[in-house]
Amino acid sequence: RGPCFPMRLIATAFQAHATFAELAKSYDGFIIDQFGVLHNGKHALPGAKELVKHLVDSGKKLIILSNTSSPSATTIKRLPGLGFDPNDFMGAVTSGDEASRLIREKYGSGPEKKKFVWFTWKPGFGNAPPPLAFLRQCGNVEPAETVDEADFVVAHGSGVVRGPGEDGDASIQSMGSFLDDGDLTEVDTVLQICRERQLPMICANPDFVVMYAGGGFRHMPGKIAKRYEELGGDCTYFGKPHSPHFFACLRELGLDKDRVAHVGDSLHHDIAGANAAGIPSIFVTGGIHCDDLGKPNGELPDEDTLEALFEKEGGHVPTHVVPM
Repeated sequence: RGPCFPMRLIATAFQAHATFAELAKSYDGFIIDQFGVLHNGKHALPGAKELVKHLVDSGKKLIILSNTSSPSATTIKRLPGLGFDPNDFMGAVTSGDEASRLIREKYGSGPEKKKFVWFTWKPGFGNAPPPLAFLRQCGNVEPAETVDEADFVVAHGSGVVRGPGEDGDASIQSMGSFLDDGDLTEVDTVLQICRERQLPMICANPDFVVMYAGGGFRHMPGKIAKRYEELGGDCTYFGKPHSPHFFACLRELGLDKDRVAHVGDSLHHDIAGANAAGIPSIFVTGGIHCDDLGKPNGELPDEDTLEALFEKEGGHVPTHVVPM
């Protein structure tokens, strides 16, 4: 086991640990983020598979909590290809499931087909969530051909604005270079019209950025939703940091929240959400904030560097810090 040493107070106390293994005895269950903790979208991150097996062999209950716009069934189905055994997890709670549930209840349960502007992924793009799997869960709705005929907006992906039809047949409008560099020029042309029509937006993935396998970042639907609000639009978000998703995980685990810790790499989504839900949190420094901390994956930053990051990012302070 590696050493454990207390850190000074900022907004609350936190402890840094040289290894994750020493935390296993402290909790009966773990709510685990995907990207930046388990995998990078293509393969398992170093030590992640071994850690999952260690926790399961120690009798711990595990569940995935993800801001992916994929259905939970799709998330679990992908685990073997990423190097994980689905049987090691009690399931998954995804923002995509929760968003599609609201769409189905609010717009998709009546006899009249409602239509929506759909920011989504280009079919077959890497490991992006398959758009039609999400659409099938939304009830009696379909993508709109134009903004003028839409009843609402869905921020599901960062690749294209998609019309009705099957993969290969649906009309597709480019979002420019937004996915790669966050340039909102093409996105704004659509959002401006949506705002003029006062269309409500549903955000199925509130992440701003994710780290990709080859290094670097990709820009996510959360940025589209944030921009829509900046333009004066109204948006309903699903996923972390919103407390109901953490509580859904607790129900699945069947454990009290003081016996469960959430493991994540985003201060804004993972740590802020766990804090709001009253759940202990474990901040993984090798994920989305790795460059900010100036340490490669596997090395624990010093106390001053951690404190500076927590203060800079809004005072979201975890219970524990690990370098994994």
